[in-house]
Amino acid sequence: MTDSYADRVRRLTALRGCEAVLSGVRPESVAEQLATIRATATDDLLPDFYGEGGAVEELERRVGELLGVEAVAFFPTGTMAQQVALRYGAELTGRDAVGLHPLSHPLVHERDAYAVLGGLRAVLTTGAPRNPTAEEIAALDEPIGTLLLELPLRDAGFVLPNWDELVAVVGAARQRGARVHLDGARLWESAVHLGRSTAEIAALTDSTYVSFYKSLGGHSGAALAGSAELVRYARAWRHRYGGNLFQQWPAALAALAGLAHELPRLPGYVAHAKLVAAALATLPAARVHPAPPHTHQFRLWLPHPAAALNAANLALAEEEKAWFVGGWRDTEVPGIALAEVTVAGPALELDADQIVALADRFLHRLPRS
Repeated sequence: MTDSYADRVRRLTALRGCEAVLSGVRPESVAEQLATIRATATDDLLPDFYGEGGAVEELERRVGELLGVEAVAFFPTGTMAQQVALRYGAELTGRDAVGLHPLSHPLVHERDAYAVLGGLRAVLTTGAPRNPTAEEIAALDEPIGTLLLELPLRDAGFVLPNWDELVAVVGAARQRGARVHLDGARLWESAVHLGRSTAEIAALTDSTYVSFYKSLGGHSGAALAGSAELVRYARAWRHRYGGNLFQQWPAALAALAGLAHELPRLPGYVAHAKLVAAALATLPAARVHPAPPHTHQFRLWLPHPAAALNAANLALAEEEKAWFVGGWRDTEVPGIALAEVTVAGPALELDADQIVALADRFLHRLPRS
C-alpha cells in the first residue's frame, strides 16, 4: 500500500477520532506528545550534548538495568545500530559473512546497508518462515562472523522460537565460532512467549539492539547493548555514521516515558492478542498466523482485494468512529489480502463478542461480489 501525505493525514485523523479501536493506537498530536515529554522531565534536567549526559544518559542506564549488560549506547536509528554491531563482529572475528534470515530486517528494509556501507556478505540461514534451527546453523556451508536473530521475526508473522530452541541455536552459532547479535526491535514483548526476562534473553547474545518507538510509543531512537568494549566501539562508529546528534533529549524522554508506562502493559497486550486472534479466526474464510499469536502482533488474511478492505476500514472510521484493521496489502494470491494486527491499549476495551460485532460492521461495508 502506497500513501500520499494527504492520504496518511486523512487516515490518522480518522483513527484519532475513533471511539473503538481494534488494531493500533490513536495517534497523539504534537501538543500531546510535548506534554508527555514535559511530564517526564524534571525541572532541573539539562540537555544532553553529543550523546552525553541528560536524558540520554538516564535512558542508557535504564536499558542497561533491563538488559543486564555492561554498557549501552543510544542511537538515532536501529538501522545504524545494527550496522555497527555487524561491523564489530566482522572486525573481531575476521569474517565478513553474516548469518541472516531472508526475511530479516537488514535484507528486507535497509536497502542492503550491511553490504553497501559495511562491506559484509549475507549467508542465508534458512528458507523457512521462522527463525533458524540449531541444525540449520550447524549445517551452514561456510563460516560466519555473526549470526543475527530477529526476535520476533516480523515479516514471517511476528514468530518466535521457544526458549529451548533459542538456546540451542545460540549454542550452534558458538560451535561455529560466530558471535550472536539480537535484533530485538520488539524484544520487550517477546519475553512473555519465551518465559524469560529481557536480561535473561540478552545474556544469551553478544550484542542486543532494542527500539523505543515500535512497541513503547517513543518518537524514535534505539539502543545497542553489550560489553563495555562493544559500546566504546559503537560510540566511535556512531560518530562516523553521522549519528552523534547535538541533542537528543526529546527522543530520550519519550523513550523513558514508554519504558515507564507502556512496558508494564505489554504482557496484557500479548494475552489479549490471543483472544483477538481467536475471535477474528471465526470470520468467513479468515486466517490468522501464528495461532495463537506469540506477541501482541499477528497476521490476518481475508479473501478480498486490499483496496476494498482499506476503503471499508476508512469509511467505518470516518462514518461510525470505529477502527477495525488498516494497512491491508495484496498477496501473491489474487483476491486475498494481508494485514498486521497490533493489539494495544484500545483493544483491551473490546471483548470477543464486541470484536466479532465490529468485524461484521467492517465486512458489511465491502462490495458484494
